[in-house]
Amino acid sequence: MTAGSAAPAATPQAEPAGRGRRGRRALRGPGLRERRRQQTRASIVDAAAELFAERGFDAVSVVEIAQRAGVVEKTVFNHFPVKEGLVFEADPPMRAALLDAVRGRPAGESVTAAAGTFVVRAMSGLGAPEAAAGVAEMARVIRGSRTLQVREREIIGELTTALAGLVAEETQAEPGELAPWLAAHSVLGLYGALLELARDRVLAGVTGPALSAELAVRGERGLALLQFGLAGYAKRR
Repeated sequence: MTAGSAAPAATPQAEPAGRGRRGRRALRGPGLRERRRQQTRASIVDAAAELFAERGFDAVSVVEIAQRAGVVEKTVFNHFPVKEGLVFEADPPMRAALLDAVRGRPAGESVTAAAGTFVVRAMSGLGAPEAAAGVAEMARVIRGSRTLQVREREIIGELTTALAGLVAEETQAEPGELAPWLAAHSVLGLYGALLELARDRVLAGVTGPALSAELAVRGERGLALLQFGLAGYAKRR
């Protein structure tokens, strides 16, 4: 079902004894309100995506997004307090998934290996044909807006802080110890590099298995450097 389309009608059921029309509304009301709220939110996101793709993030106002979505400006801000939220989620799903990959790693596996492997697999998925259009659209919108570029760096910084905090907690690191931060920065650096590579390739028309394979190979090479050290890399001859 596409965003903004009507929700399917509920299957009629026998009304419980002792409940009238008002009781039935009370039972179904919250669910219906939530569906309508989600549909309104999806309509706003779709409208914003269309306008950003047409004219760029910075050139589009919240009023225009509201008009395209068929709502008032206040409704947009109720769902998205800041305009950047229409592009970036406040709490990216990647955060929880990355931290879970680290928490759930088997005995003997390093943080870098677990988190890095997760990142490489996730980024390799950007080569899927169904992902290409979205990756290309996001690349154009983000690269066309200084505001979004700053916000994306902030999000990567927040992910780095969260991962470093988990590593420090797990290893009972002393305050000021650098190892948790170095591990976290290396993994999120790999993530950022692969993300930009995926955007470059998709904008150049490379998608599908070829892109997935390239992202996987380059990601594994980068991960190997992180795991086994950079001491021998780029020595001056």
